Amino acid sequence: MLLKPLDVVVSVKAAVVSDTRWTIAQMAAYLGLDNAQVFRAMRQATNAQLLVAEPRKGRVEYLPHRAALLELLIHGLKYMMVPTRGRVTRGMPTAHAAPVMSQRFPTGADQIPVWPIPEGTVRGESFEPLHRCVPFASVHDRQFYDAMALVDAIRGGRARERAIAATLLAEVISASRK
Repeated sequence: MLLKPLDVVVSVKAAVVSDTRWTIAQMAAYLGLDNAQVFRAMRQATNAQLLVAEPRKGRVEYLPHRAALLELLIHGLKYMMVPTRGRVTRGMPTAHAAPVMSQRFPTGADQIPVWPIPEGTVRGESFEPLHRCVPFASVHDRQFYDAMALVDAIRGGRARERAIAATLLAEVISASRK
């Protein structure tokens, strides 16, 4: 079994979505994807034990397995899905430059990492998102944006950034249970 970036993105979105009774169509709308892509990603994430499928009243509910998801995000993702960095471009701040972490890390002479999008508000070094749908979905959902920016800090950050991001990510994903 090969885990794809979209499988991880769908799992993270499932862990932070406010309405726990979402459908495949709703998840596809959240992420700006089609239903078939989301269904395949959910099935693959279930096989990887990032999501748990529970049959209820004639349909299947997918619930996040938060402990397994956090373990993968914190300890495995930086080796599996290494980000590609590129030229200076306009985009949306991510990793240590995102609002969730920017107070902890002053901006220095280095270019900040950004997801390249035409509607971007800042200039920085291009940082490939986990999946092309991440910037679109992050614009519409602050908690998802925070989670994915923290994932990027773990994927491409220095040791201190990764340690702080891991702690914050556990809080963001656990906070959605309430």
